Amino acid sequence: MEEATPLSQPMNVEQIVKKAQCYEYNPLIALKYWLRTAGTLLKEAEIYEHEGNDQQTYLLLYRHAQLVVQNLSKHPDSRHAENRLALTQAKEEVQSSLKKLEILKPRINKRYERFERLVRDRDARIASANVNKPNHLQSQDTSELESNHRRLPSDPAVAGSSDTIVAGENRDLAVKLAHDEIRRRATARKATRQAGISEEVEHERRTAGLWGDWEEAFAKDDQGSDPDTLGRQMRNARLQVNGPIKEKSDRSPRTSSQSIRSTYRYPTIPTAHDSVVLPTPAFKGSFQQATTDAPTLPPKYIALPSSATPVSPRKSAKEELAPDLILSGTGVDSPAYTNTKPPAYTFKPSAYLENGTPLRTIWLPPDLRHRFLSLAYPNTQANLETCGILCGTLISNALFISKLVIPDQESTSDTCETINEGALFDFVDGEDLMVLGWIHTHPSQTCFMSSRDLHTHAGYQMMLPESIAIVCAPSKGEWGVFRLTDPPGMKSVLSCTQKGLFHPHAEESIYTDALRPGHVYEAAGLYFDVVDLRPTG
Repeated sequence: MEEATPLSQPMNVEQIVKKAQCYEYNPLIALKYWLRTAGTLLKEAEIYEHEGNDQQTYLLLYRHAQLVVQNLSKHPDSRHAENRLALTQAKEEVQSSLKKLEILKPRINKRYERFERLVRDRDARIASANVNKPNHLQSQDTSELESNHRRLPSDPAVAGSSDTIVAGENRDLAVKLAHDEIRRRATARKATRQAGISEEVEHERRTAGLWGDWEEAFAKDDQGSDPDTLGRQMRNARLQVNGPIKEKSDRSPRTSSQSIRSTYRYPTIPTAHDSVVLPTPAFKGSFQQATTDAPTLPPKYIALPSSATPVSPRKSAKEELAPDLILSGTGVDSPAYTNTKPPAYTFKPSAYLENGTPLRTIWLPPDLRHRFLSLAYPNTQANLETCGILCGTLISNALFISKLVIPDQESTSDTCETINEGALFDFVDGEDLMVLGWIHTHPSQTCFMSSRDLHTHAGYQMMLPESIAIVCAPSKGEWGVFRLTDPPGMKSVLSCTQKGLFHPHAEESIYTDALRPGHVYEAAGLYFDVVDLRPTG
């Protein structure tokens, strides 16, 4: 009997679009927070595109386009003078996204159709071989066929990939991938700047110079068979709100983003009216979660789990379907990413939010907190808090912390506020980094998330659901890695209107441990840099 190997089904465009449309939008949330969310979506999409992950690129670009044109264009703050420039920039980015969506669409569907055809052919061969077999063997083969047909598309980042790997079993591989890719990206940026290419031109090249008329990109949909296409929906929304699009300005995307950084500030403590819920897919059904029941409040002290012995990843058996299961295609070529190969492996989600949303692995250098505590030591001795920003990059569907940035800040024994956020944004944007969370000290208290910490962290987790908060209590020898639960934590904190540094919340499971069990893994050997932006740093 021919073996019916379990299959990882790729997704077609219709399935990806359904997931892309599953996010919560609240117009009462300040536009500036939504624009930051839109920027995070684009940055992730760019990385997935250059890694050849067409499915996840399509999801992120589609969600960004729909968010900007259908929702942000009608946001109550969109008419304010200080928001017009940022919204114009976001619409210009949609133009590029729609061009790329048109390129990706047939490629994704073609791969999906080929996969389905190969599956049908293999099932037909198995059924044909069953004709002359005993009944009990036929039942066994039929059961395998039925199992094979229960293929459900899940996360577009990994669906259809034959070389997905588990983070906890591949620490050494993760370290090597991080070293190679971070070095390559740094070399590409350095070569670009040494060649005298301006940041504006470099940004345009990375988006392949696709700045055409976004109405034309979807004009043919009016004559197609799909009545609810994104192109028509966005076109109608734009006409209702803003009128016809005027001739495109010659303002470069990079110049606009610099203006945005000077206007919008780093996440602080959001209130019920200026907080945001990051648009993430709303999954239904059962999931393999880290914990079955709702998590309870983590203990005050979190000990470092013993490191698992790294093992080499086992590549999937090569079969006739293997070439079609590997995510292929690099999208539109970019000079900064030429002569590179897509990653050989894709990390599986390491955990799930309580609502079923998959969480990508965050790789944390074990020495980072020790280095941070040494920098915070003078403040700790003076009973003052210290905070740092965890920055990194996306590689192979995992997030790697590679920079510890110490922003300019003002501290008390119970609070730490960042100031001069413009310098922070300039650095993060200039280095093509993503903000993955934050770290701070409790100089005289135990390790826990205070109500103020919870409100502060909501500003991070809004933009990236994997965002983490590391709390260090040096006087107690304790530390922990946390995230808000979702639900109930995120909604509870975002709807909270209570004042004061320490106030209670009705729910008990507001936050949970992200390190054990969770989506955060430590890996010895991960490099990271420290950048101190304080005047005395």
